[in-house]
Amino acid sequence: MLIVQKFGGSSLADGARLRRAAGICAEARRRGNALVVVVSAAGDSTDELLETARRIHPHPPRRELDALMATGEQRSAALMAIQLLSLGLPARSFSGWQAGIHTDARHGEAAIREIDPARLRASLDAGEVAVVAGFQGISPAEDVTTLGRGGSDTTAVALAAALDAERCEIYTDVDGIYTADPRLLPSARLLREIDCRDMLRLAEAGSQVLHPGSVRLAMEKGLPLHLLSSFRAGEGSLVRRLAEAERPALAGVTRDEGRSAVTLVGRAANEALLRVLAEQLEHSGIPVRGAETGESCVTLTVAPAQLLPALELCHRAVLEEMKK
Repeated sequence: MLIVQKFGGSSLADGARLRRAAGICAEARRRGNALVVVVSAAGDSTDELLETARRIHPHPPRRELDALMATGEQRSAALMAIQLLSLGLPARSFSGWQAGIHTDARHGEAAIREIDPARLRASLDAGEVAVVAGFQGISPAEDVTTLGRGGSDTTAVALAAALDAERCEIYTDVDGIYTADPRLLPSARLLREIDCRDMLRLAEAGSQVLHPGSVRLAMEKGLPLHLLSSFRAGEGSLVRRLAEAERPALAGVTRDEGRSAVTLVGRAANEALLRVLAEQLEHSGIPVRGAETGESCVTLTVAPAQLLPALELCHRAVLEEMKK
């Protein structure tokens, strides 16, 4: 079986975390799987690179910023390959362009246009773990490009599709996908499965567990995503297209601090639910400043100081639906 595994920056932030991530890769190889590993820049290194550039020049050219920013992921890829080699596993690192990732020319927010996976296939055929720097590619002018926020998730999904991988696993610092952010709401419940349409709506509305671009691409390719923790063993959460009978009425709630908005997602998220929630918020002393419905989602805008209480009230609606 061919598996694509992606490790985020928090999973690679120091030597101990890098070794833990490499151990996860080694376990997958011990089970007989071929493996492509996509890595993000470690910790806050991307922000640090950007800050360094802006200390030198207040408005660095985007082409040069991309050349700089891509080095964080390349460093992670090389270190992961070295760590795997130290465990006795053949491994080879690849930058985005070496992995055959071709993008358009929009520096800082490039889109993947084509992938030529020949070098990765050769590496896999040689029995190696192919370690790929995420978040980057090469433009038609052969300049380094970066894919924008969440770009490493997108890299992993795109490579899994191009290589016909059986699984795409996203490793991060959370146990999986919850009905709400468990750091804000301890009552949030872990979801073993979530419909890809609901996950996309949550991602678009502010949830930062998965980037909407990667979810959208996985939907287009019909590729399930498995979100897992780098730090704790567990089943994680599977993102796939569920039959309507399997899909919960409400899947979750998220917030957008910039808009001071709360969004509920699920097949039962409609105008009737919106009216009920607006009435409950008003009755609880939380004035509703705006309300709108979308496909399988409802959004209510409140004052910034009321955002967390509104999130808590709306989350109760999700939990009540789950009890039915």
